[in-house]
Amino acid sequence: MLLSVRGVVAASLLAGTALSATPAFAQDAEAPKEITITGSAALTSDYRFRGVSQSAGDIAIQGGITVSHASGFYIATWGSSIDLGSTYGSTELDIFGGWTGEVTPGLTLDAGLLYYAYPNGHVGTAEFFEPYASVSGQVGPAKVKVGANYAWKQTALPNFAGTAKHDNLYVYSNVDIGIPNTPLTVSGHLGYTDGALAPCYYCNADKTGIDWSIGASATVYGPLSVSLSYVGVSGPSIDSYTDDTVVATLTAAF
Repeated sequence: MLLSVRGVVAASLLAGTALSATPAFAQDAEAPKEITITGSAALTSDYRFRGVSQSAGDIAIQGGITVSHASGFYIATWGSSIDLGSTYGSTELDIFGGWTGEVTPGLTLDAGLLYYAYPNGHVGTAEFFEPYASVSGQVGPAKVKVGANYAWKQTALPNFAGTAKHDNLYVYSNVDIGIPNTPLTVSGHLGYTDGALAPCYYCNADKTGIDWSIGASATVYGPLSVSLSYVGVSGPSIDSYTDDTVVATLTAAF
């Protein structure tokens, strides 16, 4: 089954959305360094990737590290514990790299290539590549981001019958609004999948799906932050898999 991928930049996020999960780039008050290393470690109540649980509704441990250059190029890795059966094993490891920077005043581009790996699963059967690109900018009090991920036909992306390969397109938008005079940021996410990674591709062979989330995050002490999000996905509600849920995450950044 092909529902263990995260986004990026997935991700996200969330991965839990993806949380999904995208490493932040450090900003230095002094002269910019040529090389910057940032990272994070997190504990989340449920690893949700594009609305679908990758941890069987249970707690997941996550972490990542990014090495970025002053030119905008970066390489990174991000991992999470998972529970999706023997094909994937117990660990997801995302390896990705790309470039990010301001392409026009107020508009930032982030583009690269992501590789989803499962070190203790069936290497090659589950692993695949996914290019990604997004643009973000400030619209009034809101930071808005729109992006797309596309996985071409690969061995790890079969159709429902398992007899042919299938590609996958994921498009999404994120909105983050900081609440004045508070440490709170309110966030919203909406995504659409078309292809082998659709939320219920293996529930009822539906090749499309929508996922969404709304939540808030806050820095609580130094590098520690907490977030709480309500996550939903279209299609049949399967307990600890595609059911709507609340995801709580504790993150330490460094």
